[in-house]
Amino acid sequence: MQERTTEHSLDSFVHHCRQHHLKVTPQRMAIYKKLIQMKNHPSADTMFREIRKEFPSISFDTVNRTLITFSEIGLIDIIEGLANQRRYDPNTHDHHHFHCVQCGAIIDFYDDVLNGLEIPDDIQKRFTVQSTRVVIKGLCGSCREKT
Repeated sequence: MQERTTEHSLDSFVHHCRQHHLKVTPQRMAIYKKLIQMKNHPSADTMFREIRKEFPSISFDTVNRTLITFSEIGLIDIIEGLANQRRYDPNTHDHHHFHCVQCGAIIDFYDDVLNGLEIPDDIQKRFTVQSTRVVIKGLCGSCREKT
């Protein structure tokens, strides 16, 4: 089942790139494929270290610019990270994040009540809201067990 989901995601990736006149290169395909396989919302540095295993001559700049391009065309989201480090999320569906303040893990969770949060009137008047995401900070299960 996971293989079919990945295959579907890669087909969507190719279609999305072509819609935005973005060439589908082996490097871009590898970066996207690795990103959708990772569940930890990696940073550009983490992605760079992973992709270098397959493409030893790829530069950090290429990986970083590719991730930013993917976010600009709506393939992935740049999410709030700890310590001012951008993290990337291939899950663009409505969901929320739990941030562990000890180990830095970012964990997806889904909640219909939070999806339906009403945007305050003063925010709606001042801004154009495109999406909402709730971030909860605390200790994940593993870190909580250690303390």
